[in-house]
Amino acid sequence: MEAVKQYDHIRVEKNKEKKTATIIFDRPEKMNYISMLARSQFSEIFDELNKDDDVRVIIIKGEGTKAFSAGGNIPEFMEVHQEELSHLAVNVAAPERSPKPVIAQLQGYTFGVGLEIAMACDLCIAADDTLLALPEMNLGMIPGSGGTQRVAKIAGLTRAKDMIMRARRIPADEAYQWGLITKVVPKAELENEVNALADELMKFSPLALKVCKQVLNAAYETPLSAGLEIEGKAYGLLRTTEDFKEGVAAFVEKRKPNFTGK
Repeated sequence: MEAVKQYDHIRVEKNKEKKTATIIFDRPEKMNYISMLARSQFSEIFDELNKDDDVRVIIIKGEGTKAFSAGGNIPEFMEVHQEELSHLAVNVAAPERSPKPVIAQLQGYTFGVGLEIAMACDLCIAADDTLLALPEMNLGMIPGSGGTQRVAKIAGLTRAKDMIMRARRIPADEAYQWGLITKVVPKAELENEVNALADELMKFSPLALKVCKQVLNAAYETPLSAGLEIEGKAYGLLRTTEDFKEGVAAFVEKRKPNFTGK
């Protein structure tokens, strides 16, 4: 595992053999809270990983056993100008903008900005002890990095109001039923489950995964007619790629495809 540039209690490790990069919130003694500086560095981390051809899948996790991230450093909010606060969602949405698959590996407390980051990922695998919450109402505040919008769009308005207006803690099984997470597994199996998912994604064309993610994200916020047009154009575009030719050839020849992203 290759360690790269250090950030504010965020560690990034690359596995060249597996072609993965793991972003680790590294403040376990403080439940991996995410500072304002760390939030500002989040987009930079993704900018670097997005350009790295040796990284095919990105994983985000928390250090230790108690939390993915319990949220932000609350006192810091009084030290930041309101204009800066208004743009926090841009950095938090970096996983959503990434052209590569991003997996959130959740455990324990997944609160505030931690949950907002998880919801911006493509796939969320959660240990059975995971608790999800947007507790900002307890501070006289609302979630400000995409929380209100993503919960409402993913789980529905009624559930979003129930969760956010009451500052409810949602256990993993309920969050799965709401569609907020992809799968719940026993905590002892979490690491292996995430690694197996990364290996599975590695089998596919990186170019097809990139386009698929773009098309699905478009469906998130466009009417059906526009989405169908986007899908059709993407389908036609992929028809011209070397990966598609390889996929067809492998199917005909009854072998595993060797995708190169071309």
